[in-house]
Amino acid sequence: MSCKKQVEKAHYEFNSYMSKERWISVWHQLDEIQKLKPGNVLEVGPGPGLFKIIAAAFEIPIETLDLDPDLKPDHLGSATAMPFADATYDVVCAFQMLEHLPYDISRQAFREMVRVSRRHVVISLPDARTVWRYQAHVPKFGSRQFLLPRPQLRAHAHEFDGQHYWEINKRGYPLTRVIADFSSGLRLVKTYRVHENPYHRFFVFER
Repeated sequence: MSCKKQVEKAHYEFNSYMSKERWISVWHQLDEIQKLKPGNVLEVGPGPGLFKIIAAAFEIPIETLDLDPDLKPDHLGSATAMPFADATYDVVCAFQMLEHLPYDISRQAFREMVRVSRRHVVISLPDARTVWRYQAHVPKFGSRQFLLPRPQLRAHAHEFDGQHYWEINKRGYPLTRVIADFSSGLRLVKTYRVHENPYHRFFVFER
């Protein structure tokens, strides 16, 4: 199965796409990438291209890959067969993209990301486990945030909604499985959920 276009360019209009929570996730994208001090970066599935524009303001060079010419990526191609030599980019990233592929195909795309990367791979994926968010002020330590998972007897089954084929912590896709499948041959540096947008879970991998 090859990658297929799912949405039209109009899907990325500001009022319907750029929620405050998504802006927070963009901050985390930039924060994780700049910490790695890359010489070059490839973003797979850039959507409206906002991350590249913001990163350019901080002199982080990003190139984009997508199969939709309407989004005007730097490189036109499939995530499962990238038109690049091995170890072309210091960092390869994809944010809220891999779940748009069936699970086995998403793993194939991830392996392509690893192949093209010299050093790191950074991704975010949807995590469907409901959590309660807390924030408290601790004297001498300042504000502290934490997430408490809501108890559940059984994970919900995922139903394809026209975009997402799977999500972390839906039935059949526990976090432990996703970590094991995606970190094979890599070192998982960190994974976390964004406090202000816990539906987004970030992963940083190192070769």
